[in-house]
Amino acid sequence: MITMLLAPLLVPFAVPLLAHRTVERRNPVVALWALTAAAVALALGSLASLSALLLAGALRLPVLARLGELIHPLHVAPGALLYPAAALSAVALTVCAWTLSRTGLRRLRQLRSARLRADARPVAGDLSVIDDLQADAYALPGKPGRIVVTTGMLRALAPAEREVLFAHERAHLAGRHHYFLAAADLAAHCHPALRQLRPAIQLAAERAADEAAAAASGDRRMTALAIGRAALASQGTAAGRPFFAPGATTGPVPRRVAALLRTSPSRHRVAPAVAVLLLLCTTTSALGAMTGAVDLHRGVEIAQGESAGG
Repeated sequence: MITMLLAPLLVPFAVPLLAHRTVERRNPVVALWALTAAAVALALGSLASLSALLLAGALRLPVLARLGELIHPLHVAPGALLYPAAALSAVALTVCAWTLSRTGLRRLRQLRSARLRADARPVAGDLSVIDDLQADAYALPGKPGRIVVTTGMLRALAPAEREVLFAHERAHLAGRHHYFLAAADLAAHCHPALRQLRPAIQLAAERAADEAAAAASGDRRMTALAIGRAALASQGTAAGRPFFAPGATTGPVPRRVAALLRTSPSRHRVAPAVAVLLLLCTTTSALGAMTGAVDLHRGVEIAQGESAGG
């Protein structure tokens, strides 16, 4: 059992190697969905394995064995392996719960603060202009979603470039990209290897919005110019932007500009080898967690005398 439960904890280390190739080789919308789904599945598999290891170790203790109505010793792995694994699992789950709750509350406070700031300003349609010399623009999720832009950013761009910027941010809102960013951020707290998936998912979201803006404007070169100029104007500033609010100046802008200057990617372009490997990693993690949980359940039934061992 313990071997199967270790698989979901090891597989995530291989996935970040495939992440950037997925963004480069596939349509950005497809890459965004695939990478986010993989991150969530791997995070859940990791948590399930840690929980099963902790439970298996806990049920070896006499007090908890009596509470679990075990009339025979629970034999799922040698004690020399199980006890350290259970102890490490307890530490990992505690750290995960703490960081998840702390991060979630901090992100919600950021979002609430940004909403209050945007609501305090006059709104023109879906546009909220913040009087700030720092150049920034981002898609603020909520009901309704808003495009928040500073006066500094408006001054930095020509009228046609502003329209490209607004189209980019509208694409973020229409695609609900904040959910993908939130999922990537939370998954990163469930396994250290998944932290490396977060930039790839962020890049895929920005590339998807770039392509939508290019389609809306009909001019890929103008879109690339607007994105590049907006990034230069902002120079990494984030004027009150919450983490989950995507913006046109986010991520590796030179790579995004280079992609826009290339021919528009086919919507059917695939990278079979990368896709198969990513699916294989995710499936291996899920099967390992499920198989380990089933073996643990069977071991508990045997220890309770409900079924015969074999």
